[in-house]
Amino acid sequence: MAKINEKKVQEMQILEQNLQNLMFQKQAFQMELSETQAALREIENSGDEVYKIIGQLMIKSEKNKVKDELLNKEKIIELRIKSIEKQEDSFAEKLEELREEFLNRQK
Repeated sequence: MAKINEKKVQEMQILEQNLQNLMFQKQAFQMELSETQAALREIENSGDEVYKIIGQLMIKSEKNKVKDELLNKEKIIELRIKSIEKQEDSFAEKLEELREEFLNRQK
């Protein structure tokens, strides 16, 4: 019984750690999404002259091309966030099941 409980506790700890890692990843993607959306707003308000930073260089670029790249980047980031949210839900559900199992065994 003690070995089973110890195993469940370890499983719960691993799941909690995985959940925390997912939250950090999600937060990073949300920040990147916010920056991308801000860049899209700036492009809408800018004139025809647009610059793009590549490494240490700032290069004049076509406005429509940069806008398309940003829109594509936005879609990819949103998909990644949705994927992480699905993983979070799955881990949270499994964690809840383990907690209930563990608590039921303690009674």
